[in-house]
Amino acid sequence: MALDTIKRVFLLLGLCMAQALVFNRIQLFNCATPLLYVYFVIMFPRNYPKWGILLWSFFAGLTIDMFSNTPGVASASLTLIGALQPYLLISFLPRDPEENHPASAAGLGWRSFFYFTALMSLLYCIMFFTLEAFTFFNWGHWIGCVFGSTVLTTILIMTFENFRGYEQQPAGISNY
Repeated sequence: MALDTIKRVFLLLGLCMAQALVFNRIQLFNCATPLLYVYFVIMFPRNYPKWGILLWSFFAGLTIDMFSNTPGVASASLTLIGALQPYLLISFLPRDPEENHPASAAGLGWRSFFYFTALMSLLYCIMFFTLEAFTFFNWGHWIGCVFGSTVLTTILIMTFENFRGYEQQPAGISNY
């Protein structure tokens, strides 16, 4: 249990530093920004306590808010998808999953993990950019931000999961 907590703290710090130092500086077409820290909430396994997911999500969002100058926006958005993650994960799991089934491409399959990641990223981006803009005056820009950031985030998470999948795979077994 303590090892899992230490791993999550270091993952959270790594994702927050990568977001604050690198990904916040990327803005394609002045609206699309990759938001890699959504991956932190996506990764929780099947039977992780719901209160634990909410606490981790809130603290992850609070950390992002401190480094990104978005007061309360990331913490509210991550807490929302942290609350939805266990229920959405169940719909993408294979029939008769094991007790602590991981939310990864290896555990769900690439197609299911892609759809799960895209849905979670879309929900996060809708909440994030709605709270950030707090108006629908320029809703064309809002839609561009939501869909552009969702696409970039999903591509980035799938790329990260691809490299992570090769590291966890036993020697001699291929993905194909």
